[in-house]
Amino acid sequence: MSLTQKRVKVLTSSQIKKPATETNTDFESASRVLSLEADGIRALSKSLDDKFSGALGILAAVTGRVIVTGMGKSGHIARKIAATLASTGTPAYFVHPGEASHGDLGMITSDDAVIALSNSGNTQELNDLLEYTKRFAIPLIAITARAHSIMAEFADIALILPPVPEGCPMGLAPTTSTTMQLALGDAIAVALLERRGFSPTDFQVFHPGGQLGSSLQRVADLMHRGGDIPVVSQSARMSDAVLAMTRKHFGCVGIVDDDGNLSGVITDGDLRRHMGDTMLTLRAVDVMTADPQTIRDSALAAEALALMNDRAITSLFVLEERRPIGILHIHDCLRAGIR
Repeated sequence: MSLTQKRVKVLTSSQIKKPATETNTDFESASRVLSLEADGIRALSKSLDDKFSGALGILAAVTGRVIVTGMGKSGHIARKIAATLASTGTPAYFVHPGEASHGDLGMITSDDAVIALSNSGNTQELNDLLEYTKRFAIPLIAITARAHSIMAEFADIALILPPVPEGCPMGLAPTTSTTMQLALGDAIAVALLERRGFSPTDFQVFHPGGQLGSSLQRVADLMHRGGDIPVVSQSARMSDAVLAMTRKHFGCVGIVDDDGNLSGVITDGDLRRHMGDTMLTLRAVDVMTADPQTIRDSALAAEALALMNDRAITSLFVLEERRPIGILHIHDCLRAGIR
């Protein structure tokens, strides 16, 4: 039988039995790493001082973009920080220090600011970029563990990471240090977000796709308007109200007074409760449910969906002051991916 004809049985992790002592060692290793990283973030939180506020001041005043850079593992963290800044209202992108030395320095202008990450602060690949910031008076914020490193000395503001051991038992693989870098980047992004008054609406502009974008849609984005709104006057006969309900397919009709204000709503349930030989001769005002649940057009669609689920209703009239300017059906929310 050839090698290609041999069957190889692949065991899943649940089928591989380890000695109890080995399993305990795995858990102990994982717990040690997580504890050290948690210690690092706690120490970082306590170490924040006026330099952090100074860094925020520099970044908030930037008229161009925030350039985030780093080499190796710090580079991977820098990419994530740049993405988080960009998605929360601070225009930013990542520049690789090696590529910067071969032409990409031209991507950085005097209107920008640079955040450079290096645990040692002496990463050689960053030298050209550091010198470039000095030459063109570009603000530089350093995130490093060494206050007396080359990068810290070049920087306008150096944010120093506290001395917490790496999770790696040899102290070589960046673990605790990169976790602190990432957490500090998140802290910078969120603090800038709050300084700018960045709103859910702003957030939705940068996140139009996926579940996140869907959950930030507004009622105004989904509601039906104008001639699609099923309304009749209070004095309308129920025969006209039923026709309006049938034509518009929302399972309800709004009842408006002489000023055009919504005074009530007639639903399928109201029809069942008033079923009889004389129902179609009644006036809409006699059958309607007064003061129905409504919503504003600026509300999140997710809020509207929750309201409909809570009240066991399928449609909401959208009011501006007291006048109906739209109607939202539960199916509109579900089609838009609101959950």
